[in-house]
Amino acid sequence: MSVQPHGETERVAAAWPALTAWLTENAPVSHASLLPPATEEEIATADSRLHRRLGYGLPAEPAALWRLCGGVRHQFIEADEEGEVGSGAFLPGGVIFSPAEALGLRLPADGRRDGWGGAQVVPWLTRDEAEPLHRHYAGDDGVGRWNLVDEPVSKPEYPSVTAYLEAVHRTLTEGPADLMGPDVPGVVWGCLIWDDPESPGLDDAFKHWTPVH
Repeated sequence: MSVQPHGETERVAAAWPALTAWLTENAPVSHASLLPPATEEEIATADSRLHRRLGYGLPAEPAALWRLCGGVRHQFIEADEEGEVGSGAFLPGGVIFSPAEALGLRLPADGRRDGWGGAQVVPWLTRDEAEPLHRHYAGDDGVGRWNLVDEPVSKPEYPSVTAYLEAVHRTLTEGPADLMGPDVPGVVWGCLIWDDPESPGLDDAFKHWTPVH
């Protein structure tokens, strides 16, 4: 499988700048969390490792996104004394994996059974950075949920990475706030953070969190 930009991946190159432009204006600390694009060597290495170990290549859309952003690095927030807010977790699904982080999760350890049931996907987002066990994958069939505790891979919820990013941007700019689920967008200390106002995951930081809509 080629990992060069083509077809649908060209839409990623339009959807991503629209989202990051919103971050620049409304959540600058989240924008500062963006890492530079991954190198072609990093992307080619990920593609080669998948081919060698699992017999399929890197899906085109995550490769296209990594050419724009190689992942995130949380910024220090002086006001966040409890360390609740991850500035790079500006998507509903959490933080974007780097190519190396994604491949480290997707490839089974030598001699171990593939816990993903052979699905031709890569983990893309997680909220559990210390021990990532679930959230969203990206594959040629779209974006769905992965869960290494229960069901490894669900059916796609979005037809593409682009559709997911466009839904995020539409939620931020047009609403409704719950377009993508009970977690709605809000800003705290310059960070875009998605939370459920009825059952907030943020504790002390929640009183500083302002919904976008």
